[in-house]
Amino acid sequence: MSTKSHLVFIPSPGLGHLVSTVEIAKLLVDRDDRLSVTILIMELPFDSEVDSRVESLSASAAAGIRFVILPRQNAFPDTSPVAFLTHVIESHKADVREAVTDLHRCGSPRLAGLVVDMFCTTMIEVASELSVPSYVFFTSGAAALGLILHLQSLQDEHHMDLTGLEGSDAELDFPCFENPLPAAKFLPAEIFINEGRRLLLSHALRIRETRGILVNTFTELEPRAVEALSGLGAPAVYPVGPLVNIKVESKKGPEGNNSLQGFEILEWLDQQPDASVVFLCFGSFGGFDEDQANEIARALEQSGYRFLWSLRRPPTKGKVEAPSDYANPAEVLPEGFLDRTAGIGRVIGWAPQVAILGHPAIGGFVSHCGWNSTLETIWFGVPVAAWPQYAEQQLNAFELVVELSLAVEIKMDYRRDLTKGSNFVTADKIEGGIRKLMEGDEAGERRKKVKEASEKSRKALMEGGSSYLSLARFVEDVRRR
Repeated sequence: MSTKSHLVFIPSPGLGHLVSTVEIAKLLVDRDDRLSVTILIMELPFDSEVDSRVESLSASAAAGIRFVILPRQNAFPDTSPVAFLTHVIESHKADVREAVTDLHRCGSPRLAGLVVDMFCTTMIEVASELSVPSYVFFTSGAAALGLILHLQSLQDEHHMDLTGLEGSDAELDFPCFENPLPAAKFLPAEIFINEGRRLLLSHALRIRETRGILVNTFTELEPRAVEALSGLGAPAVYPVGPLVNIKVESKKGPEGNNSLQGFEILEWLDQQPDASVVFLCFGSFGGFDEDQANEIARALEQSGYRFLWSLRRPPTKGKVEAPSDYANPAEVLPEGFLDRTAGIGRVIGWAPQVAILGHPAIGGFVSHCGWNSTLETIWFGVPVAAWPQYAEQQLNAFELVVELSLAVEIKMDYRRDLTKGSNFVTADKIEGGIRKLMEGDEAGERRKKVKEASEKSRKALMEGGSSYLSLARFVEDVRRR
């Protein structure tokens, strides 16, 4: 009888990282029935919907996947978002150790390794204690991975003072990019904050210690970046994407309950011409205050395009929390806007993003350029207008607009500090980006390029495709161990 092997995945807290973790787990157990997976889930203190989300994800998961929700930890210091996330993860270290040990006690198959999220590298120590290999699941793209590895090398080996880049005009050459990168505009904001830089680059250092890195990308999308990783000292790299949950229930809200709004949105889209609607949505932490919401509204009305806008309230300044829906969007929009645009547009709160992007009526996506959203737009062949908010999203926007010519710019270097507010984008600038996205010869050429990328993304996962073969190499390494 063939020996069975077990992998334990440890995703970073938050739905975005969990969804892609479930997708890679599904691919693994589908590929080899001798593999099983346990996913250990850490809850954010302000996230009250983890149980229902896990229940929804479990329903779509394969038989060989088990979910374990770790005990909730609630006492955390008031600090920056990066440090806050680090505190959450560190506080679960003992719980992870106990959960993995319990798997041995209850007769699980041979533990073949721990697969830790890009922000959970502290859990590599647990793998070492248990004398099993550790792997990293990098939920962003190969270029972002290459960037942090290169920055860590510049600081630790070449003694470069990265803080000097803030506010400078310096353009850096990165092996993972063809074009020079304006550092002050597109490096993650954490690089310019002592605590954030220390934590981010410590992850890069720990990643080098692992046996291999699963990356949520495909070689055809980022050929230069994938090729550059070996020269940056990365261990074995396995591009296994795009990992997108395209079968998620499209008519359910964030609580996992039937959402009347979900039905209404799709019914409204059914009535619109193909490729005619601009969709605006800014991710799990994307929200705008009244002033910025007014500018977006004016831009949409001036453009005259059909639109579907997921408008959410931003986190309270000074607090690390998720956005919420406005009780009454009319209160933060120009007077009469909803009435004047009733024939061409809808303003909603939470949005079933995957179902919307897959609808033929969607002609363009004004996006924060989170990596999951980026892969979803490529999968469905929808062009993007880039309006990044935080984390590595400016970097993703640069890659989409400058490196790959798959997107246009609203404001590529926009930054929103999750605790201090943000800068401001005018209606004229937003309208200009929407028009570039939706009209003219360049828009037609861009749409064609995105469709080609979409075809490549699907072929990568098919038998014989680049990601299919890369996953096979990873499974072989796990089985050999």
